[in-house]
Amino acid sequence: MKYKAVIFDLDGTLLDTIDDLADSMNAVLKRASLPVHDTDSYRYFVGTGIRNLVRKALPEELRTDDNIKRYADAMAKEYGARWDKKTRPYDGIIDMINALSGAGARMAVLSNKPHQFTLKVVEKFLPAGCFEYVFGDREGVPKKPDPAGALEISGLMKIPPEYFLYVGDSDTDMLTAVSAGMYPVGVKWGFRKPDELIRAGAKTILENPRELLTFFVK
Repeated sequence: MKYKAVIFDLDGTLLDTIDDLADSMNAVLKRASLPVHDTDSYRYFVGTGIRNLVRKALPEELRTDDNIKRYADAMAKEYGARWDKKTRPYDGIIDMINALSGAGARMAVLSNKPHQFTLKVVEKFLPAGCFEYVFGDREGVPKKPDPAGALEISGLMKIPPEYFLYVGDSDTDMLTAVSAGMYPVGVKWGFRKPDELIRAGAKTILENPRELLTFFVK
């Protein structure tokens, strides 16, 4: 059996976090008397870190470095009060993780969400003890699609990249997988459309979580 490990993206892949993210940013915008956005818009705002989310959500004329920092700080504080209000695992995710663990697959999470929030949501919503490493956006480590975080996990697990599946819901994730030399697996249930994932290099698109087990259970 070729594959030994899986790196998962978090938001849009394991957890449906979009409502809490959208509600938090819209609360910040509303307090500043700025236009808010519908939840579907946030599907394209998220995925590349909190500063990029803020940049996309702000009116173009306000996208200065100072404003982005100020609103990113406000967004982090707001999200800190709401991160678990509407967030839930996608259907079938818990069963999939438990089944993969039972099959001997080694697992990790790599997200562009701030590290402290990544740790919190994984601890609250996903099975304990199944992930060897859980990494969010950390100082000194480039964000995805830079492959640094994925390759760091490969090194820590002492498993070469070609034995990893990389599972995600956006072009950022597929580009990360390709750059890291891992097998890119897109999910149909996430924030983005399958054609975006395929254009970015996805070799498999999962219709439902249990399909991932076919890579490990024959």
